[in-house]
Amino acid sequence: MEKVAILVDVQNVYYTTRQAYQCNFDYNEFWRQVTNNREVVSAIAYAIDRGDEKQRQFQNILRAIGFEVKTKPFIQRADGTAKGDWDVGITLDAIDCAKHADTLVLVSGDGDFSILLDKIFQDHGCATEVYGVPPLTAYSLQTAATRFLPIEGDLLLK
Repeated sequence: MEKVAILVDVQNVYYTTRQAYQCNFDYNEFWRQVTNNREVVSAIAYAIDRGDEKQRQFQNILRAIGFEVKTKPFIQRADGTAKGDWDVGITLDAIDCAKHADTLVLVSGDGDFSILLDKIFQDHGCATEVYGVPPLTAYSLQTAATRFLPIEGDLLLK
């Protein structure tokens, strides 16, 4: 059975589906699709924790689906700017997961990850699948992936 590692950039998928479709990503349907006839070796959802109860409930739903949820605090700077991304954490976990998986699935539209996917395939021969909102997913990420799957239709909560 094919071994799969799943990494989800929660903030990215939240904002891109809201912007493009004015709705949310269907994590249950995604899980059904991505795990069908596959053995999950790792499934991690990366989120920002603002201390909000509704957000904690959502994170518990992700855990119930099968994800390990990693959080880091939202940081509001004195100048009004904010920080809260998981790019380095996702990158480190992806490199580690690629050693144990046949396919690495990344849910993100962030073009910074295109170099990562090239490296994973080159060093480990691990296939990569990217799920992203087509008009908001970097072209470089779409082409770096072994397979690009658009977030649309059944993957959206209406």
